[in-house]
Amino acid sequence: MSTLTTLRRAAERIDRQTPAHRDRAVDGLRALALLAVPTGHWLLGGFTLDADGGLHNASPLSAFGALAPASWVLQMLGIFFLVGGYASALSFNRRKGSAGAWLKGRIVRLGRPVLGVTAVWALAAPLLYAAGVPEATLRTGATLVIQPLWFVGVYVVITALTPYCVRAAHRLGGWAAAPLLGSVAVVDFLRYGPLSASVPSWLSLLNILPGWMFAYQLGVSWGERRIGRRGAWLLLAGGTLLFAVLLAVFHYPASMVGVPGAARTNSHPPSLLVPALAAAQSGAAILLRDRLAALLARPAVWAPVVVINLCAMTILCWHQTAMLAAAVPGSFVGGLAGLTTAPDSVGWIAARVAWMPVFAVLLVVIARYARRFEEPPRAVRGGRVVRRTVAGLLAAGFAVFALGLA
Repeated sequence: MSTLTTLRRAAERIDRQTPAHRDRAVDGLRALALLAVPTGHWLLGGFTLDADGGLHNASPLSAFGALAPASWVLQMLGIFFLVGGYASALSFNRRKGSAGAWLKGRIVRLGRPVLGVTAVWALAAPLLYAAGVPEATLRTGATLVIQPLWFVGVYVVITALTPYCVRAAHRLGGWAAAPLLGSVAVVDFLRYGPLSASVPSWLSLLNILPGWMFAYQLGVSWGERRIGRRGAWLLLAGGTLLFAVLLAVFHYPASMVGVPGAARTNSHPPSLLVPALAAAQSGAAILLRDRLAALLARPAVWAPVVVINLCAMTILCWHQTAMLAAAVPGSFVGGLAGLTTAPDSVGWIAARVAWMPVFAVLLVVIARYARRFEEPPRAVRGGRVVRRTVAGLLAAGFAVFALGLA
């Protein structure tokens, strides 16, 4: 039997086993947003080598500002929060137990993979150091590994607010997200407007929750059937217009991700440009839902979406490790174009694109073993309690190291 035949039969089996009520379009949007995370980090995250062979973070955006529009496409966290809110609203309404039990289940599903990757790195870092990997490389790697995990903490907090989001959706429909947009606008006015000199720097942190919760609330309202095509068109047009005005008139940074050395960033914490882009993306997603569902009715297209969704947290937690699995050995070789050389030329971009399939293969290999952290937890007994306690301590130690506190 040929490999193609085997894959086709596997896809058909997955298609047959999919429940009829499964919303394939929402799963497809989630898979698209998930794939955008490693694609963005692998394409826009480079390295430089110091005199001792240590790796340091660098970005092609520092040398090529024209690449900024790529971040508008690759920054799809708005879509992720949108479908997260949609799925949470449906799950919350179907729950059989209390809201607390529902939230606990969600937190466990998110927390186990995070605990897994940080505990493994806590064990691996000393071994790598003993094998001759420079401390600078280990600190760079730790920063990259922990960098995407901020999302999990924010997502847990927002998920805990799902009951309130559902009530807001019932009362205000799609407009329930408007106060969140207004809150971000007020903070941006204070930190970038005429009063900026007298505003404390910590004020920007007030944007973290409403900035990312905006799309989640839209998703909840969508899941509650309070946003239709008219609302979707309004989101698409209004978000696009606001995005353009912020760039052209108020001179917001064009990149949706942080650029080393830049005075301002749109992502940490989010600026008004984040919900503006999320609104446009959400409107487009809602409008394209039916077409996407029709496309995903094909088994060959649907099967990869199922696999990606089953490995969602594995992809999020381990994709930086996959890149490091190539870069760390490469640092011992020396300057490898697109891997350990400075991202300051067009040639580097072409070389990095060529490296990306290697990163993808490494991620698949890692996922074969790391996927177990996404499996449902077993009953906590005896030795398992000890193992989880040790894993928690290892994860905490790694976080201290990654954040530069040790």
